[in-house]
Amino acid sequence: MKISPWGRRVMAPAGVYFLSALLAFAAEAKRVAITVYGAVADGTTLNTLAIQKAIDATAAGGGGTVEIPAGTFRSGSIFLKNGVELWLAEGAVLLGSTDIADYPKRETRIEGHFEPWRMALVNAQGLTRVRIGGKGVLNGNGVTFWEAFWQRRKENPKCTNLEVERPRLMFIDRCADVRIEGVALQDSGFWNLHLYRCRDVVIDGLRITIPSAAAKNIRGPSTDGIDVDSSQNVTIRRCYISTNDDNIALKGSKGPFADKDADSPPVENILVEDVECGDGNGLITCGSEATTIRNVTVRNCTMSGSATLLTLKLRPDTPQHYENITMDGITLKGAGRLLNVAPWTQFFDLKGQPAPKRTVNNVTLRNVRGAYRSLGTLRGNPGDTLRDITLENIDVKLADEKFALGPTENLVVKNVNVNGKPWVLPAVLAAPPPPSH
Repeated sequence: MKISPWGRRVMAPAGVYFLSALLAFAAEAKRVAITVYGAVADGTTLNTLAIQKAIDATAAGGGGTVEIPAGTFRSGSIFLKNGVELWLAEGAVLLGSTDIADYPKRETRIEGHFEPWRMALVNAQGLTRVRIGGKGVLNGNGVTFWEAFWQRRKENPKCTNLEVERPRLMFIDRCADVRIEGVALQDSGFWNLHLYRCRDVVIDGLRITIPSAAAKNIRGPSTDGIDVDSSQNVTIRRCYISTNDDNIALKGSKGPFADKDADSPPVENILVEDVECGDGNGLITCGSEATTIRNVTVRNCTMSGSATLLTLKLRPDTPQHYENITMDGITLKGAGRLLNVAPWTQFFDLKGQPAPKRTVNNVTLRNVRGAYRSLGTLRGNPGDTLRDITLENIDVKLADEKFALGPTENLVVKNVNVNGKPWVLPAVLAAPPPPSH
């Protein structure tokens, strides 16, 4: 039997295991290069139709692997189908078109709601057993889209993210048993990898960078690394992520009715391990659209740039509950913050409703070592509840020893040293809160 390029398999849910096994066998049995269907590796020819034809024909023939061979293949949006795996060979580049018309506008999930918006370069929707991998590159060719956004921001300093259309690199929409491995993602026009309502996902060995060396003279706006939107059972490991926005964002809905949004189930059971984080807004960021996020474990990770370790955005217009977040075994080699837990007021709208409340509880930072810029911020909006926060076994050298602390219930500090001295919790926070009446 031909050996699959994927190596070991991911355990699928019981209800889809048999189907996954059949699809895996089909993919192993058949492999086709996109050049067979007329794709041209000159970096200029638009290959969207040829690549889609390869996918469609492979699906119609019972499934298999569609391979992008070495070379640079320009394309607009392509759409995977059940039983079809996408493999980027070493030296392969799938280069995104700079013409926004090459990304069809469809009703899609974006920033916590649905509206007509441009599709991604690579799309998978409603599939079981998604496989995307290899040693090649997905290049969003994003400079054109970044320039358009910053030009609009000059014209209207209050313009929103969605005012200028920009494509994502990958959109995995309502899929089960997903594995994405090995590929490099660079210069995305918007978010890099967006997972929406997915279950049982493994993301392994990706390198996600914004901008590349060739594009470093312009900042890529809203170029999140991985957006885990309303998804469960997601493992992210052995990746390098350096962006101009959230590195790994845990997302849901927003607004005063967000907790009643049936399209946004809780984000839960997330594991991040052996990841290196360069620049960005947060190795883990909860928000900007988020309601319930729980059971998040981050372990054995390295912070080598300016990114914040943990960012919790507390929207004054959204009921939010972030709980059971543990970050254990973190090495610091950069110049960022450990924490940024703070109000986030960009574009918020109460819609005439009373302000909802937010709760953050059971957050632990443990076994943190190295040099960084500051401890950061731990405070909420008026009325927010922050409780059961633990800082344990932390030994850091910081350029700035200040820590912006707000009201916190049961902030526990154990064996914390800053610049060679024990860090003592301020007396006003060390005391238990007064009893309520």
